[in-house]
Amino acid sequence: MNALSSCGWTQFGRLAAGVLMAATISVAAADEPIRVGIIGLDTSHAPAFMKLFNNAEAADHVPGCRVVAAYPQGSRDIASSVSRVPEYTKVMQEAGVEIVDSIDELLTKVDAVLLESNDGRVHLEQAAPVLAAGKRVFIDKPLAGSLADAIAIFKLAEHHGTPVFTASGLRFGEATQAVRHGSLGKVLGASTYSPCSLEATHMDLAWYGIHGCEALFTLMGTGCQQVTRAHSDDFELVTGVWEGGRIGTFRGIRAGKAGYGGTAFGEKGIAEAGGFDGYRPLVVAIADFFATGEPPVEPAETIELFAFMEAADESVRRGGSPVTIAEVMEKAQEEARRRVAAMLPR
Repeated sequence: MNALSSCGWTQFGRLAAGVLMAATISVAAADEPIRVGIIGLDTSHAPAFMKLFNNAEAADHVPGCRVVAAYPQGSRDIASSVSRVPEYTKVMQEAGVEIVDSIDELLTKVDAVLLESNDGRVHLEQAAPVLAAGKRVFIDKPLAGSLADAIAIFKLAEHHGTPVFTASGLRFGEATQAVRHGSLGKVLGASTYSPCSLEATHMDLAWYGIHGCEALFTLMGTGCQQVTRAHSDDFELVTGVWEGGRIGTFRGIRAGKAGYGGTAFGEKGIAEAGGFDGYRPLVVAIADFFATGEPPVEPAETIELFAFMEAADESVRRGGSPVTIAEVMEKAQEEARRRVAAMLPR
């Protein structure tokens, strides 16, 4: 039994379609679009996802949902994020989306929420009232700024019985999903790569390297036990050892030609995977989640992904030495417990 299973996250994921579906959630009638609200207009994902949902004439339209309201506040202090808010607010207004002054006001107008704030540090605070209100919520990458906050978000979701999921669009690439669903048989190893710009307020891999890391976990699944990271100004090379001796690697790129991709090594063959097929596959998954309440990614896998990234940071702090997933999980679980306890009524 790995560290995550022993903490009940796998069980929580399996109960998602049961306990969480039993939650009292106000959703639109079957013949009406689900009313969606956006929190955070500091990322290009916000207008991009809105257009996929709202532009019924477009060839790539995703039916079933409509963005009707948005609360602009995202990051408070990351300049590259804050500077985008006026532009994306204008895009929303021109598309007929109502701009509101608070999350509480937003929740009175919508059935489900896209939490799009570019800054993972504010996600726990912003998700808390959404989860308490029983609104299904997709939280864009990064789910949180730390492993402890990521765990805390899922603990709050469990407490309130509200479905939540998070994912990078890289998870839903066609080639990656084919491997995930058995095209190569059992995956024995994988290597992925992506751009990996850094943001001092977040774990090094969480700001942008999370795309390639999520592709790696989509291919490999859970079961990572140990992580080692080599770091330079221009590159990252993170090696994870999974149960059974399987090895997965992520290469983060900050110099030269950058892109998204990788290779999966399976029992039946070797295939390219890890590419980006645009936003639509992710938005289709979000629409299905809003309609059914069934998260397409189990909490256990997302938590282990964040533990992988935290262990990678710790490996650098220790001069490149291996760090176990169990070690970083133990520390983060206690911090998450304290954070959730402080947020819930006594």
